[in-house]
Amino acid sequence: MPQLRLALAQVDAVLGDLPGNARTVRDWTARAAADGAQLVAFPEMVLTGYPVEDLALRRSFVDASVAALQQLATDLDADGYGELPVVVGYLDRARGRDADTDGDGVSEDGRTGVPKGMPQNCAAVLHQGRVAARYAKHHLPNYGVFDEFRIFVPGHDLTVVRVDGVDVALAICEDLWQDGGPVAKAREAGAGLLLVLNGSPYERDKDDTRLALAAHRAREAGCPLAYLNLVGGQDELVFDGDSVVVGPDGAVLARAPQFTEHLLVADLDLPQATRPRPDVADVVHVVLCDEPALAREPRPAECAPRLDPVGEVWNALVTGLSGYARKNGFTSVVFGLSGGIDSAVVAALAADALGGRNVVAVSMPSEHSSQHSRDDAADLASRVGADYRIQPISGIVEGFERELTLTGLAAENLQARARGVLIMALSNSEGHLVLATSNKSELAVGYSTLYGDSVGGFAPLKDVPKTLVWQLARWRNAEAERLGQVPPIPEASITKTPSAELRPGQTDQDSLPPYELLDEVLEHYVVGAQGRSELLDAGFPADVVDHVVTLVDRAEWKRRQFAPGPKISSVAFGRDRRLPVTSRWRESDAPTVPADAARQGRHLTADPASAVPTKEYS
Repeated sequence: MPQLRLALAQVDAVLGDLPGNARTVRDWTARAAADGAQLVAFPEMVLTGYPVEDLALRRSFVDASVAALQQLATDLDADGYGELPVVVGYLDRARGRDADTDGDGVSEDGRTGVPKGMPQNCAAVLHQGRVAARYAKHHLPNYGVFDEFRIFVPGHDLTVVRVDGVDVALAICEDLWQDGGPVAKAREAGAGLLLVLNGSPYERDKDDTRLALAAHRAREAGCPLAYLNLVGGQDELVFDGDSVVVGPDGAVLARAPQFTEHLLVADLDLPQATRPRPDVADVVHVVLCDEPALAREPRPAECAPRLDPVGEVWNALVTGLSGYARKNGFTSVVFGLSGGIDSAVVAALAADALGGRNVVAVSMPSEHSSQHSRDDAADLASRVGADYRIQPISGIVEGFERELTLTGLAAENLQARARGVLIMALSNSEGHLVLATSNKSELAVGYSTLYGDSVGGFAPLKDVPKTLVWQLARWRNAEAERLGQVPPIPEASITKTPSAELRPGQTDQDSLPPYELLDEVLEHYVVGAQGRSELLDAGFPADVVDHVVTLVDRAEWKRRQFAPGPKISSVAFGRDRRLPVTSRWRESDAPTVPADAARQGRHLTADPASAVPTKEYS
C-alpha cells in the first residue's frame, strides 16, 4: 500500500494581493518540501484571496489571476520544487462545455444568465513548471454571505491526479456540503484520497458540524478525506483554519489548530491506484507519477486541541480585528473608553490583536459621567498598556447648547455626537482605525446614537449579543489568571449596571427588557427569522415581543450605516439578513394567536415599564 506524505498549508491570504499570495505559496511550499511532503495543498482561491465578490466579473482581475498562476508554476520550478505537486486555489474562466462558447448568454450545459466573462472558482495542480491539472467548483453557494451562483460558472468534471501511485480527487468547499457531485463521483472513480480546498467562514459551533460532515463524506467516498481551510480575517468574515484529515471510517487522523497559520503534515497509507474505469463519465485523469515512493517511518499524527466555545469566539474576534486593521494598512486603533463592559471588552480585544501600545483609549467624560466609570476606564487602560487620554466634552456640549435649545433625547444624543467628533478627529490627525463599541443587542434595537457612539471603521462586537459580551469578559480574565497574567478587565466593569450615562441615573433597562430576555427574543426573531406568532408560541410575553420587534424593525436604516464587524453567528447583520429600509410591514399586522397557558411563565419577564415603546436613540 503506497504511503503519501500530505502537507496542508493553512494560510492567510490577502484579497487582491496576487504577488504577496504567490510569495506565501512559495514560502510554505519550501517548508512542506523540507518536511518531505509528496503533495502540498493550499486553500480555496488562495492566490486571489477569498471571497472576491464582484471582482470576479472584471476581466482584468481574472486575467491577472491566470497570469499569476502561470508565473507561480514557473517560480516554484525555479525554486527547485518543480517535482513537488502543489494544489492552489485561484480564479479562472470557464472552458469547454462549462462555457458560453457562442456568446448567447447560455452556457453549453444550458444555464442562462452566464456571469460576465464566465469566471470560475478553480483549483490547479502545479508540477514541473506548468499547470498540470485544473478543477472547477461544481456547487456554487447562494445563501447567507455567499452569492457565487451570480458570479461564477459551475464546473462539471471531476479531476483525479495520480501522485506517487495514489489517485487524488479534488473538490472545493461547497462540493462537500451538497449530496452527490464530486464526492459520489470520487468513489466511482476509485480515488484513494479526496482533497477538499475550502474558504469556509467561522460560525459558532461550526467546527463540530464540519467534522461530522467530513467524516460522513469520507465514508461516502470510501477513502480518506483532507479538509483544508483558510485562516484570517477578510472584511466581515473570519476564517478559522481548523483543517482536518479523516479516515474512510470517519476517524480523525490529523487536525490543525484554529485561528493560526499552520502546516499540517500527515503520513497516509493509501490504496494503490488502478487503471481508470472507462464506464465512469465526467472524470479527467492526470498522471504525474505512477510509481509509489519508497516507504519511510511515518511521522506521529498531529491533533491540535480544540478551544472551548467562548475562547473560540474570543479568538475569532481577535483574528477578525487584526486582519481588518493589518490588511487595510492600520497599525493602531482609537475608541471611546467609558468604563463600561462593551468598551472594556473592545479594549482587551484590541490589545490582543495589535498590542496594548497600539491602542488609543480616550475617556470623554460629561457632567453625567460617574467617577467610578472614569476610574474603571483608567484602570483598564493601565492593565492593557493602552495610550490613555482624557478629553472632557462639557465645553463642546455647552457651546452647542448656547446656540441651540435642546432637551431630552436631542440633548442626550449631542453628548454622544460630541464624542464621535473627537474620536474621528483623532483618527484623521493621527491615522488610527476608529472602533465602534456597540454590540449586536444594541444594534438590533437601535440603542446607539447615529454619528455618535456608532462612528467607526470597524465594530468588533457587531455580531456579539450583550450576554455573550459578559461571558467573553469573564473568559478573558480567567485565561489571564490561568497564564499568570493580570486580568485585563476590571471586575467593576463586568458587574456594574449597564448605562449610557447620558442623563442622571440612566440605565439600559429604562428602555429595554433585561438583556437575558432581550437576547433570547433576538435569537428567535433575527437569527431564527420567526414572526410574532412563532415568538408567542415560544412562550415570550406579548408585550415584550411587540416592544422588541418594533424596535428591531425601526432600526434597519441605522444598521445600514453601521461599520463592518466580524461575523460569528449564522445570521449576522449585513449580507446574512437583507431587509428593506422602506417598508410598512410590521409584525403587529400579522394574524394574532390567542394566548394559552403554555405561553405563560416560561421566560424571564420584563419590568412593566420597559414593555412600553419608548424613545430610541437615533
